[in-house]
Amino acid sequence: AATAPRIPSTRLALHHFDTSYSLHLGALWPSVRAGLLCEQKYGALLNNFAAADHVPEELELLNATDFISEALQKVQQCQQGAAVREAATGCQEGSGEGRTGMQAEMVTQAEMSPPCTSISSKIKCYTFPRGDITRFRPARPDGLGLLDYYLMDAASLLPVLALDVQPDDFVLDLCAAPGGKTLALLQTGFCGHLAANDISVSRTKRLYQILQSYVPKEVRDIVSVTSYDGRDWDQVKGGTFHKVLVDVPCTTDRHSAMEEDNNIFHRRRTKERQMLPMLQLQLLMAGILAARPGGAVLYSTCSLSPLQNECVVE
Repeated sequence: AATAPRIPSTRLALHHFDTSYSLHLGALWPSVRAGLLCEQKYGALLNNFAAADHVPEELELLNATDFISEALQKVQQCQQGAAVREAATGCQEGSGEGRTGMQAEMVTQAEMSPPCTSISSKIKCYTFPRGDITRFRPARPDGLGLLDYYLMDAASLLPVLALDVQPDDFVLDLCAAPGGKTLALLQTGFCGHLAANDISVSRTKRLYQILQSYVPKEVRDIVSVTSYDGRDWDQVKGGTFHKVLVDVPCTTDRHSAMEEDNNIFHRRRTKERQMLPMLQLQLLMAGILAARPGGAVLYSTCSLSPLQNECVVE
């Protein structure tokens, strides 16, 4: 054991992914594998609390676009197309004067319905086009010292958008640190109260730093930051929240394939890695118990593993 060559954790991770994900994803795996091994691209989440009206124009001059606005436009186009198809059907089926009253009502509802309730137009995140590896400049402070945007993996916004926070919702971010999703939840402007919890005290300090750098004091007052074991949250404030985000610890596939530091595929962490699905299940159960009747719970990981995703939810 003392003389055997040490196999890097990243190589162990990639071997594990090649073995399991190739079966799970089939023909998609080579492309996904290439994506995992590419340098990470960041998105710039605009800070609505900063006086930075010039930033969108600055980013657009660099050829960056707000991917959320683009998604909204695509949804609107799809709905307009559906309305046109419905109108054409009405003209064909109606007698003499075209659509019947019921058909007209159906088209009107399609035309007037909101583009997508799960996407908040208040959240804006700029990304560079596919193939463009331009880096964003570091964030800058405004006159009050609040930074103008937060650099994060744009995919990390998807759970926040899907959670669909509504005005005055009580929201729990059960595994909040380092704080990107917590900050994005505040950008909606809808949280009546936001509980941000993480078991790691050191990571919670990072969360405090982000809140102080991006959020004015009057908004920070609606945020409570705690360091409880998330599995025990129902004993703290059970049945309280309208929306609960359970973004659990996982194998963090890109990090595992690219970084030796703090890699969960290190041989010393084998048992910890094997116990992840049980930890994830316990956190999800705690999140469900933290939600009030009729509330919504969203479970997310940054892993492709079915054992950490579908199996936990099932």
